[in-house]
Amino acid sequence: MLVHEFLEESARRMPDKTALLFQDQRFSYKEIDAISNQLAHALIDAGIKRGDRVSILLDNSIESVISIYAVLKASAVFSTLSPTLKSKKLRYILNNSESSFFISNWQKINTVSEAVKDLSFLKLIIMCGKMSDESQCNDERFVGWGKFIDSWPISKPDVLCINIDLANIIYTSGSTGDPKGVMMTHQSMVSAATSIIQYLENTESDIILNVLPLSFDYGLYQVIMSFMFGGTIVLEKSFTFPYVVIEKIIKEKITVFPAVPTIFAILLQLKNLKSINFQHLRCFTNTGAALPVHFINTLKKVFPHVKIYSMYGLTECKRVSYLPPEEIDRIPTSVGKGMPNEEVYIVNENGERVAPGMIGELVVRGANVMKGYWKSPEDTNRVLKPGLYPDERVLYTGDLFKMDDDGFLYFISRKDDLIKTRGERVSPLEIENALYDMDGVGEVAVIALPDEVLGSAIKVFIMKVNDNDLTKKDVIKYCSTHLESFMVPKYVEFVDFFKKTSSGKIDKKVLE
Repeated sequence: MLVHEFLEESARRMPDKTALLFQDQRFSYKEIDAISNQLAHALIDAGIKRGDRVSILLDNSIESVISIYAVLKASAVFSTLSPTLKSKKLRYILNNSESSFFISNWQKINTVSEAVKDLSFLKLIIMCGKMSDESQCNDERFVGWGKFIDSWPISKPDVLCINIDLANIIYTSGSTGDPKGVMMTHQSMVSAATSIIQYLENTESDIILNVLPLSFDYGLYQVIMSFMFGGTIVLEKSFTFPYVVIEKIIKEKITVFPAVPTIFAILLQLKNLKSINFQHLRCFTNTGAALPVHFINTLKKVFPHVKIYSMYGLTECKRVSYLPPEEIDRIPTSVGKGMPNEEVYIVNENGERVAPGMIGELVVRGANVMKGYWKSPEDTNRVLKPGLYPDERVLYTGDLFKMDDDGFLYFISRKDDLIKTRGERVSPLEIENALYDMDGVGEVAVIALPDEVLGSAIKVFIMKVNDNDLTKKDVIKYCSTHLESFMVPKYVEFVDFFKKTSSGKIDKKVLE
């Protein structure tokens, strides 16, 4: 089946069941399916073709979910982008993907207008919400959401694609500083979601609370999976107001709460947590960064009836492994075994499988592995290498692991210097390039420091120009303005000079 056909099947089986709850608005499966059909018809009439790319720059919302499924129903490819993107990176992604259509919100008009200027391949820009000032936009490609879709039928569009066609391109930081587009087919997305549903033991009675952005594959798949097994997804914009989220957990009888360590850190700091009745909560899931052992122990004390699934994954294959909850007391530092319908193994530098206990690079084999990086064959060939059978390719993760005698995996470190923080992968080069544009900065280096909440914390070292009065606060403020929130450094240190390697590069190995 194709990704969107699971929504259609759930709408056929239980049309009136609540599929999505957002800001106290409830949408049934029948309604989600109907509105996404309308948008799909509108896109088709506007000239969208099979395989066209559509970029979606929205906060978590009903429109973001509708847009995903409408694009798929139109036989096109969606990219959900971080709503915190600045115009420069947004323009790069639109250029790289050659998006024919773009969906965003009038609140982001300044960022969007700057990013889309003179992009001739971009046919139409569909904007949600209300435009406060019509004089802000004189580009004829802009059209309002309601006006665009209202007159179209709710019937299902014709299916033109098959399961090996692309469904999604998700952009992730690359080693060059520019984002790379991870290509996922319908088959790879369905394979990954099916395996996760299987080991999480999801059923139609599950109600998932999602506070994670849909631009983050962990958040995106909460919707994809829920619509596959016929559950209910309660969508929140973020975990910024934790007590509001707690109230929602209780009121809506949430059974599954996916989170990352930063969210668990906030949750466990809340007062009177033990006195709150979480009787319906069935399980926590964690990925993005390893869950600290003391977090696990505290969660088990506060929520003794709730299962904890500690997991590991990466965008290039969605999910790799999970630790069965019954094993978490015995081996809490493990990220478990490979998930169903997937093979994982560890190799040395020659690509040879290593014995248990030996450290090597983790390799993933399965239908969940990406097609490759969009328009980047060299990067693709570096990570997708020959597998067991002729013409088969397997994913070299770039992460160092060891495996015990029972097949349980233990993360050691990354092979490259990409920083994994707040569940996101960050290129140090991207931060460095941004800071080089800041007045007063001479040279700059970015490294990662271990952090049990963030996974890794970003630290910036700066050598000033002419001993100016640049301060740490100035640097943080500048980064907050010019970079996405998860790229803003936690630490800033000024240095008098940098030690250099023989090739003249800053020697990051001596920085700490």
